[in-house]
Amino acid sequence: MRRLAVFLASSTGHDPAHTELAAAVGTELARRGIGLVYGGGRSGLMGTVADSALKAGGEVIGVMPRSMVEREWAHEGVTRLVLCDSMHERKALMAEYADAFVALPGGLGTLEEIFEVWSWRQLGFHAKPVGFLDAGGFWTPLLGALRGLADSGFLPSATLDDLAVAPDLDGLLMALEERLRGGAEPAHGENWR
Repeated sequence: MRRLAVFLASSTGHDPAHTELAAAVGTELARRGIGLVYGGGRSGLMGTVADSALKAGGEVIGVMPRSMVEREWAHEGVTRLVLCDSMHERKALMAEYADAFVALPGGLGTLEEIFEVWSWRQLGFHAKPVGFLDAGGFWTPLLGALRGLADSGFLPSATLDDLAVAPDLDGLLMALEERLRGGAEPAHGENWR
């Protein structure tokens, strides 16, 4: 894996553990020589993951719509800041630069981004693995709701099982690498449409 797209909050949230997690992820990606692709922000968890990766000597590619740059939300110190015209283009560019996708703690934007790339995988638009870093059980309630969707017949169990989930970065990176090495194609269930 050359580059990992990380979706996470532009705020810090209430629990300092989330900031510590973002810092640890940035540092560890740089240590492993894995480039960071993210939304380009300078504040919150986004800024923390970028700053930590940069401090550790890592490559950091930020992707941000011009309108957000004009509001001075961009991190000016990243390795490369890619400008685009819309949020749709932002996600497409992030998907182009990344070899896999991970969600760290975040809100609506994080959910929207990770679900979109996951649905693209399910529909066969790419074969890049998707995962949730479930540190401290942050994503456990959401994962339970997704299991409920699968149990109700609205999400193929194979698609849910295809999702990489781990409580720590090491385990998550191993799961993503397994899917990359195995050339795992998106898992289409018979009712995936």
